[in-house]
Amino acid sequence: MKIKRIIKVSIFAILFTFLLASFCVLANGDVAGAVQSTWNTARGQIKTVVNTVVFPVLNMILAIFFFIKVGSAYFDYRKSGQFEWTAPAILFACLVFSLTAPTYIWAILGM
Repeated sequence: MKIKRIIKVSIFAILFTFLLASFCVLANGDVAGAVQSTWNTARGQIKTVVNTVVFPVLNMILAIFFFIKVGSAYFDYRKSGQFEWTAPAILFACLVFSLTAPTYIWAILGM
């Protein structure tokens, strides 16, 4: 029983190896060319998705956190008499950075 199982597993492994080897032979060893052509095809789509989805979502999240932090800093000011500027200033800087990022990020990445 154990020998039959070992034989079945060995045959499966050999067939799987031949299956993967046939894909390697079909690629002619030009993996870099295939990756480069795929990247050139998808580059425009990636840029569009990032500009229309990723940056606006990031900006919205940062704006919400900024206004929440300014509100909580104001309530702390009313309670203690001292306004803490550090967290709102950091969130504002991040918000400005993410709002202006689409204008220069693609030049940095070479797109």
